[in-house]
Amino acid sequence: MTAALVEHDTAPGGRSWDLLLQAWRELDVPEGWHAEIDEGQIVLVPPPHRHHNGIAAMLHRLLYGVISEKLEVYQTLGIHIAPLDKLYVPDLVLAPREVVDAADPDTNDPLCASETLLVVEITSQSNAKDDRTKKLWAYAHAPVPVYLLVDRFDEHGPTVTLFTGPQNGAYKHAERVPFGESLKLPDPFAATVDTVDFPG
Repeated sequence: MTAALVEHDTAPGGRSWDLLLQAWRELDVPEGWHAEIDEGQIVLVPPPHRHHNGIAAMLHRLLYGVISEKLEVYQTLGIHIAPLDKLYVPDLVLAPREVVDAADPDTNDPLCASETLLVVEITSQSNAKDDRTKKLWAYAHAPVPVYLLVDRFDEHGPTVTLFTGPQNGAYKHAERVPFGESLKLPDPFAATVDTVDFPG
């Protein structure tokens, strides 16, 4: 992640989130970048590495093979973690199509994270720690039912971790495998993530 663009407004009246969201909506972000809201700041996130994009494409294709027509896989979709006033743009979001389509077409408001079924983050060297800790904590608070973390920069070698069962701001279950092994996603996805072809 790079430069913080808008500082948190601490003026009384509870308008700070509204001001940040309005600034986020109006921000002219360079092509390939995206903006997130975290800790009272708007933060620019640079374009990912091609290996990062390759993993996202493989997961995208896998999910499309198993989900119903009522669901959709989205890239660059902002999601709002309402309990924490955070706004992240995960690598992939699986959500009901009708929920996303119901949004006001004249605004660029984020989707409430609690409406998602699955969120995927693929680490970049600059933000791996945030995906492992800050976003893990935030998604559990949302709550996002399933969080899939593809960590290309794990200190023990590239891994994939599946977090499920969010409760009281933490995930009850975590299953972790190294690249080269498979990981089964829970229902209703009924898919197996084969990491053997994931670039490291």
